[in-house]
Amino acid sequence: MKKIGVVVATFFGTGFLPVAPGTWASAFVAIGVYFTPLAGAPFIVMAGVTAAVFALGVPAASVCEAHFGKKDPRPCVIDEVAGQLVSLWFLPRQAGYYMAAFFLFRIFDIVKPFPVRKSESLPGGLGIMTDDVLAGAYVLALLLLARRFLFA
Repeated sequence: MKKIGVVVATFFGTGFLPVAPGTWASAFVAIGVYFTPLAGAPFIVMAGVTAAVFALGVPAASVCEAHFGKKDPRPCVIDEVAGQLVSLWFLPRQAGYYMAAFFLFRIFDIVKPFPVRKSESLPGGLGIMTDDVLAGAYVLALLLLARRFLFA
């Protein structure tokens, strides 16, 4: 069970990439969604996929913490997967929006505006996952507002 948790938490080994594993995980998600029917799927499907990633990610991230013996270890990137998915909700399947969601998500994940940073203090995998989901929500809100008021 521990091996499965580490495989899920590292997004099938992406977390072991030597440079910027979280960025790679986010890129794989944005590109993967863009080039699959998931991009045009009804919201309930996208939300369901995100909920499944979150539900699997919380215990997997906890296992990963125990395995590596540290809080939010670098190879644990399942949180980036969930956060990047949230940032893509409701966006049109257009490369510009997906690139903006990717770059903004990486910025918000690093900067961690309130209450994103605060959510990291939640216990175990819940804290690991929640901060990125909140960062993704910030990005989504920003992009939807931009779409509504700047690009309408």
